[in-house]
Amino acid sequence: MRALIQRVRRAAVTCAEAEASIGQGLLVLLGVGEGDAEADADLLAGKTANLRVFSNAEGKFDRSLLDVKGEALVVSQFTLYGDASAGRRPDFSRAARPPEARRLYEYFTGALRGLGVPVRTGVFAADMQVELVNDGPVTIWLDTRK
Repeated sequence: MRALIQRVRRAAVTCAEAEASIGQGLLVLLGVGEGDAEADADLLAGKTANLRVFSNAEGKFDRSLLDVKGEALVVSQFTLYGDASAGRRPDFSRAARPPEARRLYEYFTGALRGLGVPVRTGVFAADMQVELVNDGPVTIWLDTRK
């Protein structure tokens, strides 16, 4: 399971079906790969909630999403599994199939909520527009596979 996490001052996602937005927090672009399981989602949720990417009074990264009482906007992003190493068109065959990806995406958001993080989401498999004001900018790549 992969996540591209951006510290934001605010972020929003819109599509034909819904709209969601957050204030200070993390935008989490989440990709589910073949072979991922609930243990991957639990690991990634814990890492996301506790990742110290918010500054303390001295400007040092020492505070987590939980510490700053921030929010998370989680958007499904199968393209994080795009492999463009051969040719010009990315190959997405390492991404999980939609039913399993949806299940683990929803499991991840539930796990993050269970840790006390207010979570907003995009719409799984929808064509979405994402807007953000990146704070820093701070962007972190997490992958449960080593």
